[in-house]
Amino acid sequence: MDAECDGGGNRSQTKIDLTLAAHRDLKTIYPERDALVPGVCSLKMNNDHQPWIVCPRRLLVLGRQQEGVRTYQRDLETKLLQVLAYPIGTKLGVWKEVQINYVGRNENLIKKFEYTFDYVLLPTLDLPIAEIELKNIKPDSAKNLQSLKRKLEGNGFSVSEDHQVKGGYIVHDFPHGKPSIIEIMTSSTSGGNKKKGTQIAQAFEKAILGQPHEAPSINYRQIWARMVSQLLVKSEVALGWGGQTVWILQDTLVDYISRTTGLNIYNFQNEILDEVNIMSISYGDFKQFNPHETLDLPQKTLFSGPITPANEQNSAPQPSFIDIIRQPIQPPKSKLMDVIIAAGPAKNYLT
Repeated sequence: MDAECDGGGNRSQTKIDLTLAAHRDLKTIYPERDALVPGVCSLKMNNDHQPWIVCPRRLLVLGRQQEGVRTYQRDLETKLLQVLAYPIGTKLGVWKEVQINYVGRNENLIKKFEYTFDYVLLPTLDLPIAEIELKNIKPDSAKNLQSLKRKLEGNGFSVSEDHQVKGGYIVHDFPHGKPSIIEIMTSSTSGGNKKKGTQIAQAFEKAILGQPHEAPSINYRQIWARMVSQLLVKSEVALGWGGQTVWILQDTLVDYISRTTGLNIYNFQNEILDEVNIMSISYGDFKQFNPHETLDLPQKTLFSGPITPANEQNSAPQPSFIDIIRQPIQPPKSKLMDVIIAAGPAKNYLT
């Protein structure tokens, strides 16, 4: 981030209160602070495998106020811009944590859309105010134009007079065009055990103090649940807006999803975007790196494909990302019977 750690989303809830006597030793390292957020990017479960990234900031932080401010993650940012394929010279605005709550009707039922997008990217340009329509405000009269101008300025947009354009005003750096949703999915932790000292904040403090430490484990099941509930929905909504969604994942997470669902992501390696898009990031040969350096993740692979298989008659089923909700493998009924028999006779009956 080229900035102080902000806890990586919800990790700020593990903030350490340095005013407490229990953290006296840590306070001596940070004497000017009263609180400290555990800056934990990843967890290394053993020496033979690369770390599991648990903080979305570790994979990618998008957006900067000045060109070239950040030092890190530039290779991934460049790769992402290449696959998004906006025209060269496009100025992209970055909006973080965009929350949409929408209620509407579908098939005579009230439906709700309640999702938060990690990042939304939109081209920005100077646009005549008469070409802008916001909810309940259409620039079709002088009164509405003034109302729209006040609303835009109230939200921080710069508006200047220009009698050469329709409406008489130009709105500067206004979002307009094809939106791109960028979602960053990292691994979840089990939470740890306070008595054993394996919670994130406890392990962090011991590590900083140079003491033996053990971090919480990876919550594998929660990874799948979080991914499957959002992957298709957020991809579909971007397509409906004329844009696309790109998911940023570590390759360890790609491996896990491919092993535990009916979806083999490796069947979808591609060079261009499709309906569902995943950018896989890897340490590569992680053992060659110095653990005390800040590391860019060198390997990046795009996987993309359709949400559902093409509807072609008399053809074999084609792989698609809908397979993520299907079983990874069909266990034989004999496996069910083995488990039932091991449990012994039924203790309850229906008559």
